[in-house]
Amino acid sequence: MFIHSSVAAENPFIQDATIEKTIKAVRGVSSISEALVERGVKQAAALWRSEDGSQQDFQQFCRQYFCKDLNEKTILFNRICDNFEVIYGHNNRISIELMRPEQLAGYPSTSVDQLFSAYSGMAHFQEDMYASKLAFVIIINFPHFTLKEKQHNGHRWSDLEWGFVRLGDVFTSRVPASAEQRIANVSTAANSYIDKYNINMQQVGSYHNQFFWNYSLPLTSHWGLRDELKAAYADRTFGADKQEVLYDVMKRIIKDEVPVEVIKQDITYKWYPSTNQIMLNGIQILSDARNPKSRYQYLLDFFKAERAADEYYTNNFIQRKFEEEYEISVDDAVTLFTTLLTSPVVEDVADLISKRLGRRLQPFDIWYDGFKNRGSVDQGTLDRMVKAKYPNKEAFENDLPNILTKLGFTAEKAKFICDHVAVDASLGAGHAIEAKMRDDKSTLRTRIGSDGMDYKGYNIGVHEFGHNVEQTISLHDVANYFLAGVPNTAFTEALAFTFQGKDLELLGIPPDSNENTDNLKTLDLFWNCYEIMGVSLVDIQVWQWMYEHPNADAYELKDAVIGIAKQVWNQYYAPIFKVKDEPILAIYSHAIIDPLYLSAYPIGHIIDFQLENFLKGKNMGEEVTRIYKLGRLEPNLWMQRAVGEKVSVQTLIHHTEKAARELSGLPKNPNKSQNKSKTSSKKKSKK
Repeated sequence: MFIHSSVAAENPFIQDATIEKTIKAVRGVSSISEALVERGVKQAAALWRSEDGSQQDFQQFCRQYFCKDLNEKTILFNRICDNFEVIYGHNNRISIELMRPEQLAGYPSTSVDQLFSAYSGMAHFQEDMYASKLAFVIIINFPHFTLKEKQHNGHRWSDLEWGFVRLGDVFTSRVPASAEQRIANVSTAANSYIDKYNINMQQVGSYHNQFFWNYSLPLTSHWGLRDELKAAYADRTFGADKQEVLYDVMKRIIKDEVPVEVIKQDITYKWYPSTNQIMLNGIQILSDARNPKSRYQYLLDFFKAERAADEYYTNNFIQRKFEEEYEISVDDAVTLFTTLLTSPVVEDVADLISKRLGRRLQPFDIWYDGFKNRGSVDQGTLDRMVKAKYPNKEAFENDLPNILTKLGFTAEKAKFICDHVAVDASLGAGHAIEAKMRDDKSTLRTRIGSDGMDYKGYNIGVHEFGHNVEQTISLHDVANYFLAGVPNTAFTEALAFTFQGKDLELLGIPPDSNENTDNLKTLDLFWNCYEIMGVSLVDIQVWQWMYEHPNADAYELKDAVIGIAKQVWNQYYAPIFKVKDEPILAIYSHAIIDPLYLSAYPIGHIIDFQLENFLKGKNMGEEVTRIYKLGRLEPNLWMQRAVGEKVSVQTLIHHTEKAARELSGLPKNPNKSQNKSKTSSKKKSKK
């Protein structure tokens, strides 16, 4: 029996005899295939409860609402597409509007802002659909297919059939509105906490009493801190000292030890994160005050909310996130990550970075940014260029069509896309929000100061614009509404990374003309993967730990997160950096506001590399339009149709070996990394 609800699995209301009678009755009035009839009836039976009607009611309902033939099914599908676009689209717009005071600059704070932003018009959607029995109409006619079935059969399905299948993914469980609302409330609270968690670097001093930032510079955790650390590579005088201070700040955040005077950005206080001392007018004060709710309590609240919803599924949140959202198993994702993390070429790249820096690697060098053009461009110059070009959000929004035409989009397509994108000045680091109906606009949010957009805001803005381009194409150009989107978030991240990598070029700074340009880009992407894959492993292992310790409190969770971060560091990074027990992999704010989202980044990087390689020598605008109109197919099928190969890390590893070899001036043969691999294999065989 095909079951999606753990409650139904343990105590099914519809009896097997009723199911068999119903299947027979439906087959008598419908020409739809016997297999689909059986699948639809059994899935509906698994979710039907006593309050929905009697055994006879169930049989009569299925007989009445099961489509008689493919033509009737197609008409029904198109009507559902139209109506769901209205429901999803307008509710999405309501949420965007209600969250504005919490997420955007320029809104005075009120006591009701967080309450309104937590409101979700979709909280009762599933409950209402089951109560009206619309959900059951969909289940019997558009049943759910498993990931394995999609992988095995997807290449044979037409766009219409893929639309049927994606509609079948909508109702596979029966979660009460109260459980959905609890998750929404937790998400809103966590996002508000992170959006307002800024460190003003004007307050922050080094161990040697140096204050490198003599102007107000609020940096959000973790994005702003990380980007400032990256920018410091271009500062030949104080860059390394700044990076040590920023790293000390990050470690205090991870340990949840940042004093409240810093969180409140009261610049009358000076803070020394290396020792965690607070000074007022040159006098040290004691500050035991911390944020009233800890970083780890927000994470724990997320776990408890998702675990409470687990009883309405046949799997847990981790499995749902990977197998149903990413459509890749946890084990396959971990294998993908560890394959790169343990590749011998990691040592080659690390050696190259160390030589370029002229020093041994430090833990914060997981964010080494020197392979990019911007690694050698003065940050102040970039800031001045961007602020002159984009003094306000309107200037940036008006320039978006020019950005697209520079990337090879036709003027007509550029105008169409940009007519469906709106720019906002964000309180947080920045993000993109998709439109869910064709009459709406997707939203681009990034930081834009009162004196204009700086380079960080621009760099993030270009990244988010990549999301908006995907969101617009994959909504307007797909074959049907339920095919809208991409296989998972990694595929939209891929295009965002592709856009972001062209940010300097779009500013008019030409790419390096030397023969090593492609090698440097490959090494940069590989090192990004090396960093974020470890972060993703921490994220996964933390959730696995919470499921193993469901009664843990926030203090125990904090110790576990730090312990897991150190363990992953020691396994995959300590052999390279020659230092153990570093907690830095636990700094990412995504882990607090968007559980298990982090894995989308490394998968996105891999897809980005495959996409970039495919786009070489081609018109980017034409190919991006062709590729992203494929819609929400199964991931590997999407990749095969887009670029001609499945998602694979081996392509990136191979190109990185070549790039490291050529930049190090080593002979093309023998391959150093391959020799290491062979040596390792021999050692293993001896054992």
